[in-house]
Amino acid sequence: MTTVTPAGSATTQSPEFVLTLDCAESPGIVHGISEVLFEHGCNIVDLKQFGSRAENHFFMRLHFAAEGAESTLDALRESLAPVAEQFSMRWSLRPHGEKRRVLIMVSKFGHCLNDLLFRTRSGDLPIEIVGVVSNHPDFQGLVEWYEIPFYHVPVTADTKPEAEQRLLDLIDELDVELVVLARYMQVLSDKLATRLDGQVINIHHSFLPSFKGAKPYHQAYARGVKTVGATAHYVNAELDEGPIIAQQVQDVDHTFGPTELVAAGRDTECKALSNAVRWHCEGRVILLGNRTVVLR
Repeated sequence: MTTVTPAGSATTQSPEFVLTLDCAESPGIVHGISEVLFEHGCNIVDLKQFGSRAENHFFMRLHFAAEGAESTLDALRESLAPVAEQFSMRWSLRPHGEKRRVLIMVSKFGHCLNDLLFRTRSGDLPIEIVGVVSNHPDFQGLVEWYEIPFYHVPVTADTKPEAEQRLLDLIDELDVELVVLARYMQVLSDKLATRLDGQVINIHHSFLPSFKGAKPYHQAYARGVKTVGATAHYVNAELDEGPIIAQQVQDVDHTFGPTELVAAGRDTECKALSNAVRWHCEGRVILLGNRTVVLR
């Protein structure tokens, strides 16, 4: 049976929102939030919550649909604010499906960049890539083929402060919400990492710290590893020690030479990084100290 919409009429869809929050565990948190949503005629689409008994902390991500024109983002925020204040919550309310403005940084390995560009173009990631920064010009053609601005910002020991200031300027100019280091092979200064705390995601091979230095996959081959993997994490002042968001592993065996290990490792890097970007931009990741809770 086919349903025909009369000419001149329009199908309206209820606005949907995502509420993400965390606070100290306390009775009445869910009731307080649910009461506000009920008063606004909202319908819960999906709810994920977790209470950490060890840390006496509560986490929640709530996806809901709002009925009625009065249930606007501002009206909902105004009604939720007293509940958030009562329980001393960290909270965020955003329209569901809203694309985050992302700046990607890359050096000379382009597999993660290419994967993010393709996933974004195909609608797999809820992001808008507003620019790509690189300390090398190698991927300018690829990026501009996707009609995305490319910024070549060379970095040397002498020019690093100026390069990092250029990055901060771009973040402000482009209204960037998230920076993704897609195999960007420059270490961010402690000052910059602190300034962008919780706003930068990095990817590295999970051989660290077991296989430090050059050619980690060759070192892994020499040791006869049975698993390769990658870790996506937030950047902080400790090199490759930031809170972990996503990890991906793949079994390997003695038939994998260094070249095959590199290829397998690149696949895990792409998957771990895209998952981390997706979960962050969907409001599923909540920071707690040096670790994360991911409400999938």
